[in-house]
Order: sequence, then structure tokens, then C-alpha cells
Amino acid sequence: MLTCSSVIRHFHDPVASITLDETARHRRRMRMVSDRLENGSTIAFLLDLPEARLLRHGDGLVLDDGRIIEVRAKPEALMEVRARDPRHLLTLAWQIGNRHLAAEITEQTIRLRRDHVIRDMLIGLGASVVDIDAPFDPEGGAYGGAHAGHHHDDGHAHSHGHSHD
Repeated sequence: MLTCSSVIRHFHDPVASITLDETARHRRRMRMVSDRLENGSTIAFLLDLPEARLLRHGDGLVLDDGRIIEVRAKPEALMEVRARDPRHLLTLAWQIGNRHLAAEITEQTIRLRRDHVIRDMLIGLGASVVDIDAPFDPEGGAYGGAHAGHHHDDGHAHSHGHSHD
């Protein structure tokens, strides 16, 4: 089986692409299959990286035969958060970070996975929240670039020292 043990950012002429949501793009070792090529075939390979990492939209997976497969971020059900001004956006980002949520941050918006509890909190803090379907490319974590967010369902059974109210 073909193996990919390196990822590059700048490349030309990929032979195929692979479209993955954010969760499937955070990997170290996994069997993967490219999207269908024009002739209907696919390329199966083993992703075997030295450490877990978030594969970003536009990354190139270098196969051991030298061919490159381009990573594409699959659109996901997200919330796009907007604030009144830059200071308000910082406050909203702090609240989101305090809940350990994976977030994609730009100068004007924050994107998160849809979550009605978090939506209500953000609206209560004065944010504008709109549902979108878009690729999700969250910030890396403070420890080695990986992120370790958790999702908030109607109730989760673990405790980590702060309230989610």
C-alpha cells in the first residue's frame, strides 16, 4: 500500500484530492482513500505521520512514490459569530476559549460548530450568530499546534473546573 509520511504546503499538479471534515483532518495514522478521479478510480494510501496534526485545506500529502494528494476541507454545519466592534470580538473569543471550543478566528468573525447552548450564550452577550455551511479550519492549540476541543451536547458528564452557564 502507498504511504504518506510528509505534508507540504506549496506544490503543483496534485494527482488527486481528498475531502475531509475537520475531525477527519486531525490525524497521525489512518488508512485513507482519495476522492474519485475522472476515470472513476481512487488512490488508497496509509497516512503515517510522525505526530498527530491538523491537515489544513490546501495541504499536500506526499505519497512515497512522489505523487501528491491535495487536502480539501469539507463544508460543515457552523455558526459564524460577529461582534459590535473589535473589543467585543475579543470578549466573545475569550468566552469561547474559556469553554475549550475549537474556533476559527478572523479579524471580523469567529466560526464554531453549531451548538444551541453556545449560540444562546453568544447572543446573550450581544453577538450576531448566523448558521453557515463552510470549511472549518480552527486555530491550533498552544501545545504543539494540535487542538483538543470538546463538544457541548445537552449535557456532558465531565468536570474541568469552570461553569458552562
